[in-house]
Amino acid sequence: MFSFFASQEKKMRENAGNWLELADKVYHYRRDVLTPAQVGELQSCSAELKEMLRERAGPEKLKLGIVRVEDVLRRTGGAIYPKTALIENIEFFLVAAIVILGIRTYFVQPFKIPTNSMWPTYNGMTPEVFKSPAEEPGKLAVAARLVAFGAWPHRVDAPADGEILVPVGGEARSIINCKVVSGRSWLVLPTQLREYTLLVGEKEVKIRVPMDFDFDWAVYDAFFGQPNRPYSGQALLTELQRRVNAGEFEERTVNGQRLKCVRTGRKVRAGERAFSFDELTGDQLFVDRISYHFIRPNVGSGFVFRTGNIPDIANQAGDQYYIKRLAGVPGDKLQIQDSTLMRNGAPITGSTAFASNSSRTDRYAGYQAIGLLSPGRTVAVEKDRYFALGDNSGNSQDSRYWGFVPAKDVVGRPIMVYYPFNRHWGPAR
Repeated sequence: MFSFFASQEKKMRENAGNWLELADKVYHYRRDVLTPAQVGELQSCSAELKEMLRERAGPEKLKLGIVRVEDVLRRTGGAIYPKTALIENIEFFLVAAIVILGIRTYFVQPFKIPTNSMWPTYNGMTPEVFKSPAEEPGKLAVAARLVAFGAWPHRVDAPADGEILVPVGGEARSIINCKVVSGRSWLVLPTQLREYTLLVGEKEVKIRVPMDFDFDWAVYDAFFGQPNRPYSGQALLTELQRRVNAGEFEERTVNGQRLKCVRTGRKVRAGERAFSFDELTGDQLFVDRISYHFIRPNVGSGFVFRTGNIPDIANQAGDQYYIKRLAGVPGDKLQIQDSTLMRNGAPITGSTAFASNSSRTDRYAGYQAIGLLSPGRTVAVEKDRYFALGDNSGNSQDSRYWGFVPAKDVVGRPIMVYYPFNRHWGPAR
């Protein structure tokens, strides 16, 4: 019983202290707009409540003092007291936004992998192809996969009888014919999409996907892929060229262009499933923005940097965030021999991705000698610059093409994949 009264008194004293803090705030913020009588009344009731606290008055007496302070504040508090629920909510969200922006700017920043240049270490947007309706997930599985993996289903049924043909050509970033169209993200937000065209017999089929989605990969896995051979743009180009050279194509007009439409060898009847895949979202990371202010990044580390001072990127795409693997620091000399990246005359070390690319294992296809690291060429890394390479060398725009990364533009290192919940989830590699 005694502990009950003691706790009640303690709560009332804390409550009284809170009211005195509010009264003090009103006095300092509004005394220049209050009348002398109002200022005197506010000071008087505050002094009485303070005296009650000093004398350790009981809960009932303190409650009376609080009621008087609250009554005076209602008449003198202006926008400070009483506050509407709307104002309190706005203040809460403003403070939360400031805290989040501060954390994002100075400590930890969320980052979404935009492309597959770091695959298979990190995924950009990737496809999962289903060869038959029996392989496709059911309705509950579709919902679960959407939550867990950001998987968005695409199911294409044949509009007519005939063979599936793949029109080749179009924009530079795509092998399969496409065009850019306006669309909606999450069915609400305006965005740009890529619209691809396939042919089934004499009919066209349109498929829209996000700009960063690798639709060529989906087509390769569905119609041209070979067992145990990882996808690359070069693998698809080689297969398409082989079929063209063998006469396995038809000339058709697609989107106003006369194009070669490569035969896939797959024939379907009207209403049958012609093409089925899920569009999986890219890995989303937390990036540590603190460490590289104090320590130099190590060769082999994944690192995030801005592209605003890399002319070949900035002139086309502006200032963006990229993620690559650090392959060279100032003073290093780099060269590619066969599929191995050589650093200062020896096979590079510092990451399992380097070794896997050298041996072409674990889905790594090896480093390709091109651009600044073309066959027989050695590049020396300049002062205050870094050399960045993608782990997916055959499908990566990196320092081989656009040169060095200024040290001042390095943002930080990936520390954790927080979404989706795939095999990459957890500490970053």
